[in-house]
Amino acid sequence: MEPEVYRQMGLTDAEFARIKEILGREPNYVELGMFAVMWSEHCGYKHSRPVLKLFPTRAPWVLQGPGENAGIIDIGDGLAVVFKIESHNHPSAIEPFQGAATGVGGIVRDIFAMGARPIAVLDSLRFGPLDNPRNRYLMNGVVRGIAFYGNCLGLPTVGGEVYFEPSYSGNPLVNAMAVGLIEQKDIRRGRAAGVGNAVMLVGARTGRDGIHGATFASEELTQESEERRPSVQVGDPFREKLLIEACLEIIKEDLIIGMQDMGAAGITSSSSEMAARAGTGMEIDVALVPRREEGMTPYEVMLSESQERMLLVPKKGAEERVKAICRRWGLEAVVIGRVTDDGIMRIRDGSRVVAEVPARALTEECPVYQVERRRPDYLDKLQNMDLSRLPEPADYGETLLKLLAAPNIASKEWVYRQYDYMVRTDTVAGPGGDAAILRVKGTAKGLALTVDGNGRYCYLDPETGGAIAVAEAARNLSCVGALPLGLTDCLNFGNPEKPEVAWQFYQTVVGMSRACEVLQTPVTGGNVSFYNETEGEAVYPTPVVGMVGLLTDLEKRCSCGWLREGDVLILLGETLAELGGSEYLAVVHGRVAGRPPRLNLEREAAVQEVVREGIAAGLVGAAHDCAEGGLAVTLAESAMAGRTGAVIELQGHLRPDYLLFSESQSRVVLAVRPEALDGIMALAREKGVPAAVIGRTGGYSLKVKVNGRTLFNLGLEEMEKQWRESLPALMAR
Repeated sequence: MEPEVYRQMGLTDAEFARIKEILGREPNYVELGMFAVMWSEHCGYKHSRPVLKLFPTRAPWVLQGPGENAGIIDIGDGLAVVFKIESHNHPSAIEPFQGAATGVGGIVRDIFAMGARPIAVLDSLRFGPLDNPRNRYLMNGVVRGIAFYGNCLGLPTVGGEVYFEPSYSGNPLVNAMAVGLIEQKDIRRGRAAGVGNAVMLVGARTGRDGIHGATFASEELTQESEERRPSVQVGDPFREKLLIEACLEIIKEDLIIGMQDMGAAGITSSSSEMAARAGTGMEIDVALVPRREEGMTPYEVMLSESQERMLLVPKKGAEERVKAICRRWGLEAVVIGRVTDDGIMRIRDGSRVVAEVPARALTEECPVYQVERRRPDYLDKLQNMDLSRLPEPADYGETLLKLLAAPNIASKEWVYRQYDYMVRTDTVAGPGGDAAILRVKGTAKGLALTVDGNGRYCYLDPETGGAIAVAEAARNLSCVGALPLGLTDCLNFGNPEKPEVAWQFYQTVVGMSRACEVLQTPVTGGNVSFYNETEGEAVYPTPVVGMVGLLTDLEKRCSCGWLREGDVLILLGETLAELGGSEYLAVVHGRVAGRPPRLNLEREAAVQEVVREGIAAGLVGAAHDCAEGGLAVTLAESAMAGRTGAVIELQGHLRPDYLLFSESQSRVVLAVRPEALDGIMALAREKGVPAAVIGRTGGYSLKVKVNGRTLFNLGLEEMEKQWRESLPALMAR
């Protein structure tokens, strides 16, 4: 075989030699394609597997950790929450509408593949600056794609985040998270057990869309990437809705042994993964696969990534009942093969064998690469930059208004108003707060959900930035009263073959792992997305954390808005001179430099305990964490959310811009009734958490004094105008 054939599929000379060694012969074209997709970075994790082992994955409440379609956490009463996050970055860069839409469809299938009913979607998005027409085109297409698929499925998109940085201009990040609920007795896993059992394909017909999509996702984007549009799948949410209902009915009737979503690498990945997990083999006849295009070859059938398809292994004798249920839902269900005992993936086209490959060779013998790790040279200059010489703002009110209008801080209503976040009627708190909250019907409980990440922090210090991503996600859940239980992550990085990117990746995972240990939030699964580069320029290292928390009593929840006049405002935590990586530094001074804020994880855990216990005891009326934009933006957001102003009086030796705009971690602003003040202060003392009274709510403006000097007095309407109108104005250009 000519080298250009396997090289075009993304395989190296050494990998091709290893394939020949495994098979004891040269692979044919179908076998080569199967190895190419399964040994791609997207499916094989060949640059990340050893590093991912650093994550803590076990806890008494974890029912399923990494290695399955999705993670599962016990929430009591025989119920569990199923959740997962994944990326669809490369497809969205080429065809934003379908790329984002099928990203939602794929992650939802991972949820019901475990037997759970999907109940919500969240998204984490990154784009380049919106003064660039292409970035506006990408954002518009991505948001419409998410809205289209989620709304048509009848799933609420209840939360998310959107950030803008120049590094994402050529390579947007589109990370989708899905969440489901399940009775623990109904949990299913992707295993092809039971020799002789049928293998069934359920759902849509197979076409040529998405062929080598997994390989495409494992390479850098270039000017030629537009030619890869055929690698972008096309979604049909109405068919997926039928697929959800049919599969859940099949599970309720206890008809199957295992089920797997057909995502990246299509039939090849779903069949080989199910067989490998069970230690079995599988025989597939591609001639039996329903097709929507004529003349498809076995290679195309095995590698197609056509959407809305599931692979099922029914119990013996249940095949006809599975078909009957699928017919009732308007879906095709056909037997395309059998489970075997020899560990071989044997692919037939009628009577002709077109491929024979050991299942575990595809899933477990993918080469693992240990790349040299090197600290990037740019860090010395950026981290050592003296920020103390920055001039103070001439007008602090104008500075706050400028920050409120900055795209990273401004209201994201333009995005989430395109989503139906109330469908299913379980949404108690939707987008716009610290975390979304969903009721668990039939119980007093609620689920709290959030996604968080800060690529700028990780660019400046990946270990600290990785830890902050976990800490902020947990803090957001704590601010609504929920106990964080676990997380799923999407790790978005550049080319892992470059030593600097390998170093960033490793350091980020080290920081995340440390935070997970201290905050007791095990990792239940996730996704690594490498090769997020355009013409050799990488995106910021961007870990995105999707976290789930539990409210044992939904009535004891909290919001970020000040709803009462006369409440006392308390700042938990300390404000330090930490402007590195801040929005203030980027927006007002035009710099991305310095070190991100330090993070004391023991202090972080204590602050979160104070917040949760205060809310549970009924002492707290509102809670909001300090994040992008610092204390000033936190105060403005709470004032706007509750339509109530405040008078703030800060004391300290720091410059006013440090007090107001530093993004020091482990800080939360609480609003409490005067009679609850002593209780909260006592709780803070007990936990060793600094706490200071900084003001009172009331009126229709936000007035801030520092050491007796009034820095600004801004009306709510004035702030809200800047905050609400900024993003729509940018998108309307």
